[in-house]
Amino acid sequence: MKAIWKGKVLAESDDTIVIENNHYFPPESINKEFFSASEINTVCPWKGTASYYSVNVEGEENHDAAWYYPQPKDAAREIKDYVAFWKGVEVTQ
Repeated sequence: MKAIWKGKVLAESDDTIVIENNHYFPPESINKEFFSASEINTVCPWKGTASYYSVNVEGEENHDAAWYYPQPKDAAREIKDYVAFWKGVEVTQ
């Protein structure tokens, strides 16, 4: 699977985990050069508190376009630090 925005591959892995129709990419599969930490957090009742990244490609920023769970609840422990995408990031094979 690949996560692509503005023609750049943000993450690529054959070992994503699919939860609620979102592909979660292993942390080592993301191209860190395109990511910056966000101060946003949201809470999922069963996964826990999500942290976000903004994506930056060639001077354009997609605010809070990726999220991950640094300390997930037990029910979601398999996706600890795995990264998922939205806001126009295309996830494809």
